[in-house]
Formats: sequence, C-alpha cells, structure tokens
Amino acid sequence: MSNHLFDLIRARVPDPAKILMETDDGRTISYGDALDISGQLASVLVAHGVKPGDRVAVQVEKSPEAILLFLGCVRAGAVFLPLNTAYALAELEYFFSDAEPVIVVCDPARQTQIEEIARRLGAYACLTLNGSGGGSLMGQARDITTGFVDVAREPDDLAAILYTSGTTGRSKGAMLTHNNLASNALTLVDYWQFTANDVLLHALPVYHTHGLFVAVNTMLLAGGSMLFLAKFDADQVFRLLPRATTMMGVPTFYVRMVDDQRLTATACAHMRLFISGSAPLLEETHRAWNARTGMAILERYGMTETNMSTSNPYDGDRVAGTVGFPLPHVSLRIADPETGASLGIDEIGMIEVKGPNVFKGYWRMPEKTAAEFRADGFFITGDLGTIDSKGYVRIVGRGKDLVITGGLNVYPKEVEAEIDAISGVLESAVFGVAHKDLGEGVAAAVVLRPDAKIDEAAIIAALNGRLARFKQPRRVIILPELPRNAMGKVQKNLLRARFRDLFQPS
Repeated sequence: MSNHLFDLIRARVPDPAKILMETDDGRTISYGDALDISGQLASVLVAHGVKPGDRVAVQVEKSPEAILLFLGCVRAGAVFLPLNTAYALAELEYFFSDAEPVIVVCDPARQTQIEEIARRLGAYACLTLNGSGGGSLMGQARDITTGFVDVAREPDDLAAILYTSGTTGRSKGAMLTHNNLASNALTLVDYWQFTANDVLLHALPVYHTHGLFVAVNTMLLAGGSMLFLAKFDADQVFRLLPRATTMMGVPTFYVRMVDDQRLTATACAHMRLFISGSAPLLEETHRAWNARTGMAILERYGMTETNMSTSNPYDGDRVAGTVGFPLPHVSLRIADPETGASLGIDEIGMIEVKGPNVFKGYWRMPEKTAAEFRADGFFITGDLGTIDSKGYVRIVGRGKDLVITGGLNVYPKEVEAEIDAISGVLESAVFGVAHKDLGEGVAAAVVLRPDAKIDEAAIIAALNGRLARFKQPRRVIILPELPRNAMGKVQKNLLRARFRDLFQPS
C-alpha cells in the first residue's frame, strides 16, 4: 500500500538540493530538507501517539516549518486541521471539542491557555512552533532520524479538515481526502502551465485552502520554488517581483498594487501569471491592472469544500467579472435552487459542482452533508451564478445574500455593479435588512474614493433609470471601509447585524 498524496509529491521531487522555499529573512528549505524534516515531524507525531485518521490541530504563524508539519501529518496518516491565527480561545474550544485532535500545535506565546483547553478536551500533547521555526516541536524533531516509513493511506482517506467561516451558523468541518488535494493540484499544474522553472511569490496565509493547498500543493507537484513571505507587504512584493514568475493573491493585494506607482510593465516583465481568488475581483481593478502592466489577471473560483472548480483560461480571453470555465474533470451546472432543475444560458441559479475536487462531506454532520448534495452527486455550493453563451461562469452572489423585497428577488452583485460605476465610488456591498412592509429592504454600504464629493442622496439619484425601482437601495451608508475576513471576502452578515434597525421606525 502507498501514501497516496505524499507518494505523488515524492515522485515529483526535482534535484533534492533545489530550493523549495525562501523566506523574507533569507532562510531556505530545499526539497531534500523538506523530505528529511517532514519525516522527522511525522516521527514526532507518531511518538506522541498519533494513529492513522487522528486529527492534528495547528494554530501557528506562517513559516516553512508549518508547511513541513502539514507534510509530516500526511506522511503519518494524520488529518491536518489548520486554524486561523485570529481565532479566540472560545472559538478554539469549539474546534477542539468538535474535531477532537490528539495533538495541538500552537504559538509558544499562547501555549499555557491553549494547552489547558486541549488537555481538558482529550489531546495527548500541546507542542509549540513559532514563525521563525522555533519551539518544542522542532526541538523534538531535530533529535530524530530522518528515515520515516510513510503510513499507508488510500485516495479516499482524509488528509485534512478545514472549517468553514460559519457566517450562517456554527462552523462546519469540510473533510478533504488525499485524492481531493492530489487531483486538484495536478489539474492546476497543467491548466496554469506550471513547471519546475516557476517561482511563486507566496504572500497568502497558510491556514486557508488558497495559500495552503492551491499554492503549496501546486508548486510541490510542479517541482517549482516559492518566495515565502510572512504576509503581504507591498515593499517586499515589489522587491521580489523580478525574481518571481507567478503570484497568487486575493483582490486586496491587487487593489493595493494598482494604487502603487511602482506597478509598471517593466516591474512585471519577468512575471508570466498573476492569479486572483478567494473573493470577487472588481472589474475596475482588472482593467486598471491591464492598463498599467499589459497583463490580464487570471481569476478563478473555488471554495473550502471544492478546492478549485473553475478558472479563466491560461491561453484565451480572461474576461473581467467572470471566473472562467469549469476545470478539466469538473462538472458544473446552474440549477433552480428549489427544484434542482438545470437552467439555461444567462439564467441566474444555484451553482452546483461535481468532480474529484469535491469534498467528502462535513465532519460528524451526516444530515448537513446529505442536505448539501443532490441525488446525482452534485454539491450545492450556495453561490448564485450564470453561464453565458460562451461558457464563462459569473458569480452573482451567495444564496444567503439574496434580497427578497416585496416578493421580488434582488441579486446584490447586479446592484453593486451599478453603484461601483458611479463617479466617486470605490466599492460597495448590497444587503437586505428587515422591512415592515417589504419583508426586506435593499441597503448599500459604500466606500468613497478620496476627495469624492457625493453623498447618500447623490448615489440614490444616480441609480434612477439604471435599475428597476425595487432593486434600488432605499438607504446608502457611507463607510470608511467594508468589513472583510482574512481572505478579503466582504462579511455581509456583519453589515446585516450592524444595520438591522435601519428600516425600523425611530
């Protein structure tokens, strides 16, 4: 028997001396180091009692060692459970009680508090790892031989559990198998034409599917290298661009870079590809980037439960405002949310996907899992979208963000596009708030450009004749910025909560 995911990674290792990761402070990890150290880390886990299928929870700062710990978990047959570094102790208690990890790895600064929770909930040990690669975990690993025999794991065995953001209830653990991760990374290597010559500028967090699985697994299977930044820093990014060939980022990265005078065609001359995901990229940013660099950002679509499902083409038109076509081996359809019946060209409906990229289900939630899959195996994403006559997929919004006012459906993305086109508007977020007469009233939060002179009344007036009256916001709130999560997604649930009394009598 083999270890499905790691055997694939091992088989594609180039020269062991080749650099896999280089940090912003000059530390380097070669492919040979990655094999040796991940084996030592796997041995540490097994020595602490980790058995195949056991969960290992990890809340640590970004570092090469955090990636090697992921590989060590895979090799030990464990299930990797990365946790956002911003999670509070109460949130960690929920994750530990739900997933029941046998080992917890955390930053040394939080060990005392986290260890108390972990031990109380059944963990065997709480080890530490900091952003510089220090801590008890690496201390124990250095004393162990590098000759680890990988634990056998089949394609359908779990490799990781990633918890969703939980904006509509308690967080759910998405179960990702060895084959979910392996098949998707192989597809991306081919579709985005990655090779061993590529150098990825990596400024993403590694507790999320984007920075961990899309970026790292793709580079491992391509045999490429990564310039591994602790976080996005514009000065560091522009300094390193001449050494890179590719970059994966969230829209916030590209917005900041477009506003920087250092972004030029010359600065990007060595780059062959910029990829954006995790949140919608404004069409204006797409156009501005192209004007400044002569390059088109490649936007794609995925989610925790499905890895990557669609992508604009590597060769061909990258259409602003779309997420391209279904990836090879992925089936995608637009369906009526109520009946599941397939809809036609340009009709708005629920995006449903099926393929080897789609997760196994929600951890210990069989009823929720059953409710999210159609009888024919398609996963109901919760995202609303369309497919145009050329086959491009466009995201309209989350199903939960749909506003129903006076019995009529309002799709926020459509309204946001019109608001964003108003002179002086930087970006907007449209959401529904309880309304006595209409059920929900349409509201918009708007961020203005510096020195903009418009106000709520001017924005509402500008929409007259551009949208049906029922789609037009009844109120516009001017904010300094929109609330976002760590991956740049606008958190409309926070807007709904903050302005829940907007249409109530004063």
